[in-house]
Formats: sequence, structure tokens, C-alpha cells
Amino acid sequence: MSQLKPLSLIDNSIDSGVPSTPGKIKMDKSHYILSHRMRWQSSIWKLTFWSLIFVFFIFLFVTRSPPSSSSSFDPIRRSLQAPTWGGPAWEKRVRSSARVRTSKGLSVLVTGAAGFVGSHVSSTLKHRGDGVVGLDNFNDYYDPSLKRSRRDLLEHAGVFIVEGDINDAALLRKLFDVVPFTHVMHLAAQAGVRYAMQNPSSYVHSNIAGLVSILEVCKSANPQPAIVWASSSSVYGLNSKVPFSEWDRTDQPASLYAATKKAGEEIAHTYNHIYGLSITGLRFFTVYGPWGRPDMAYFFFTQDILQGKKIPIFEGPNHGTVARDFTYIDDIVKGCLASLDTAKKSTGSGGKKTGPAQLRVFNLGNTSPVPVTELVGILERLLKMKANRVMLKMPRNGDVQFTHANISLAQQELGYKPSTDLQTGLKKFVRWYLRYYSGSGKKSSG
Repeated sequence: MSQLKPLSLIDNSIDSGVPSTPGKIKMDKSHYILSHRMRWQSSIWKLTFWSLIFVFFIFLFVTRSPPSSSSSFDPIRRSLQAPTWGGPAWEKRVRSSARVRTSKGLSVLVTGAAGFVGSHVSSTLKHRGDGVVGLDNFNDYYDPSLKRSRRDLLEHAGVFIVEGDINDAALLRKLFDVVPFTHVMHLAAQAGVRYAMQNPSSYVHSNIAGLVSILEVCKSANPQPAIVWASSSSVYGLNSKVPFSEWDRTDQPASLYAATKKAGEEIAHTYNHIYGLSITGLRFFTVYGPWGRPDMAYFFFTQDILQGKKIPIFEGPNHGTVARDFTYIDDIVKGCLASLDTAKKSTGSGGKKTGPAQLRVFNLGNTSPVPVTELVGILERLLKMKANRVMLKMPRNGDVQFTHANISLAQQELGYKPSTDLQTGLKKFVRWYLRYYSGSGKKSSG
């Protein structure tokens, strides 16, 4: 791009009839000034005109976007299209769902309530007499019909799930205006390790901005609720020391998903320190079970075995074993509820801290890592079908080779004690899977 000329040089060449060498033609001074002013005003008008055109095109670019599809989930666009909420009937449903039915019951806002862990936690809380209101945006990261089916079960149990986005600050404020929640179970997040390579912005939107949105409304609430939220075992990243302990380093994330969860833990520390929010983070280890997520290996392995498709099984360097600390959903729910029950009250009021507040983080795992090859073997026996195995080198997509939880802290502080082995848990999952997809006539995902 050529540089703009100094104003003095532009003045000297305003009119092509005026030579660059002064003194050959005399010009009336007033005529020169008038000509200069007219051209200057013309330049200003042109600049304004093109600026308006530029702003108009930016406006079109921002407001017009292609229709969403299941193959290109955009949580930002999805949140802007969220259904309307509010009104007397809506508020009545929220209050009814949040009604506590026991003397020591909790009133809990569960985000991600139509998700795998969220639906199980919500159901269990409601069953024991707590008040529960769910919040979920029903995004299409995986088949939304599965989330709607979970919602239907919760609706039948008396849990109302508000359809909306955790980044909708007005909606969050309204929920807290209607119900003085004592606790928040924040489970909403963009899940999955590999998907981050396709849509990284969705992880920032949900796992970082979404967490901040939740913490912001909680810090301003009066009284402030205690918060329990889902971190991940992924924060241990490239650690080679096993089993993973809460005291181990977590500054070597192997994926963007892990990085956002690590960032969430640091953000939680900040809000605890500044605003007195009582916050407990839970690092889940490979949760599985009925009503699970279709993007998880045990789920799509089951699907592919039944359909006769190839089963990709990854192996580490030098044919090393890939193993996971598979944790059954009921054990995870027990850890979640114990975290809610032992959470101390927040110490802030109106956004101002009045004293130190509780800050905790726990591993919730099974402490028994199982090789993925053994997982496939169990599924083969339960399905009575042979898997078409294909051994592949582990790609550089953020997956780690080994996970193993040290749960001694959760045992000590929460009384957490997992009791379901992989054989038993997968048997329950397969029974549900065959009933849900085959027995009900639903199509298997994928």
C-alpha cells in the first residue's frame, strides 16, 4: 500500500492546471482556498460513504450465518437461537421443580441436566427429596434425540429442564430471581478430546466463558450458593506418574479440552479467593453406563460390533497398552452428591467476600485401569458377537495412553467408594443399549 502524502504536497497538486513549479501562473488566493475547501469536503464525504458501506458489510457478515447442522455444531449460534423463556407459567414450573420435599433438602440448579452425568445426578437428587431445576441447550454435538429422551424421563420424575445457554446472563439472573438456589451442580460443558481439533471455539465458549457466566451469577446472588463443577482427569495431561493424585502437576495438557478444564480450575480459584464462593471441582475418570454418550469408545464399539464394522483399537509406542480407569455412572453420582452434601456455605454477600471460603478438588475414578482390548473382549462376550479388530497407532489428537485415579482424598473427605467393576457396569449398559435402540425401534447413532 502506498503511503499517504504529506498535506503540503497534496495541496500543491490539487489541480492538474497548476504546475509543481511555483511562479509561472498566478492564481487568485480566494479561488484557490475555495477550490481546496470543496475538494477537502468531497474527500470527507467519500470517506464517510465508504465507511458506512464497510460497516454495513460487517453487519451482514455478523448477523447472517449459514443454517446449523449436526455436522458443524456452533454453540454460539445455538445459544442465540435458544427458545424464549419467562412468564407466570414458566416461573410456576421452575418453582415447582425446585421445591424441596425434605427438612434438610437442597435446592440445586443442575447445568447440563440433559447430559449423561447431569441426567443421572438430577434424577437421584429429585428421588431423595431435593429441589432440582435443570438447564441445558440441547446442542447437537451428538444426537439430540438422546438428550430429549433423558429430558422426558426427568420430566416424568418432576424435574423441569429449562432450555437455554449457560452464557445467557439474563436467563441465569432470572432463574436466581425465581429460586434462591442453595447449590449449583455445574456439569454443562463441551465434551470430547478429538472434537477440539474441528471446533476449538466451542470449547472456549462452553468450558471457559460458560463457567465464568455461572460464577458471575453465583457471586452476585444473595445468598451465594455453594458450587460443585465437573473438571476432568484430562488435566493430568502428559504426566507419567500413576496413579494420578490431586497433588500432581496439571500444567501439561495434551488437548485443548484438557487446557480448558485446567483453565476452569484456575478461574474457580480466582472466584473463590476474591468473592468467597465455596467451590468443589471433580475430576471424572472415563464415565460409562446406561444413557451414556455416543462419542465414548464403549458406546460406539457396541454399535460397531452389532453392525459388523471394524473396531479401531489404539496402541501406544512400542505396542504399549492403552488403558482407562473406567468409572460406572452410579459411582460418579455418589461422588457428586457427597460433594454437594459436604460443601460448606459460600462466604460472600452481594458480590463481596466476608471470609475464607472452601475450595476443593477431588478425583472420582474406579482405581482399576482396564486395557481397551479387555473392554472389547467383555463387549464381545455380552453381545455374543466377535469384533472385527483393527490395531492402530495412537494418533496425536489429544488422547493419552493411560489414566489411573488415586481416590484416597475423596475416600477420606467424601466417603467415596466405587463398587461397580467393568464387567458388571458394561452388562447394565448393553442391556440398556439393546432395549433403547432395538427394543424401542430407535436407530442406532451414526
